[in-house]
Amino acid sequence: MARRRRVSGFMRDFQEFALKGNVVELAIAVIIGGAFGKIITSFVEDIIMPLINPLVSMAGADWRTITIPPGIAIGKFLGAVVDFIIITFVLFLAIRAITRFKRQEEVAAQEEPVLDPALQSQERLTSAIERLTKTIESQGG
Repeated sequence: MARRRRVSGFMRDFQEFALKGNVVELAIAVIIGGAFGKIITSFVEDIIMPLINPLVSMAGADWRTITIPPGIAIGKFLGAVVDFIIITFVLFLAIRAITRFKRQEEVAAQEEPVLDPALQSQERLTSAIERLTKTIESQGG
């Protein structure tokens, strides 16, 4: 009986953890990131590199296939570095755009808020009473 409670308590705790927004969002980000990485790798290998390969080819070979003894794949490593730089640059542009958008929202929110018409009338009335009181006091003194 106590074991069953521990198991159900564990399952409940695990369910709360797994269904929290941060964990689910992280899982989605990892999946999208993996797919995005494949797209970038294809972009580099199939579009960018055919344009760059003629400029940097060594003895007619694709630079991504360059290896140095004893079998160190320098070309593959450099290709991964190029992929990383492109992914980082695209993420930088995306985060920069999101930050700018958030700033615009904050500026719009900081602009003078529209007051309730009744509150505006009350403020005008209070201001008029204060001016009238000052005028009366200055005439009486």
